[in-house]
Amino acid sequence: MAKTIKVKAKIAAIENKPLFIRTPYIELQAALKLCNIAQTGGHAKILITEEKCVFVNGEICEMRGKKLYSGDTLRVGRESFVIESMQKE
Repeated sequence: MAKTIKVKAKIAAIENKPLFIRTPYIELQAALKLCNIAQTGGHAKILITEEKCVFVNGEICEMRGKKLYSGDTLRVGRESFVIESMQKE
């Protein structure tokens, strides 16, 4: 008979860091480069389309040209950013 082992795990909170932009929006692949998650556009493409590890507002996003506006969140692994516009509204 198999033994059942109970494990208590505490999920670490992920802190949203601000990602400031000077334009009304930023494309997803440009945002990945700006926050130093991807080193090049090609690396960003691989993360978005092949690895499928990029989340925008809590959902997996596979569109490299997805426009991110102020208030949107971007998460890759344990890195999380919230887009904040520096433009005057």
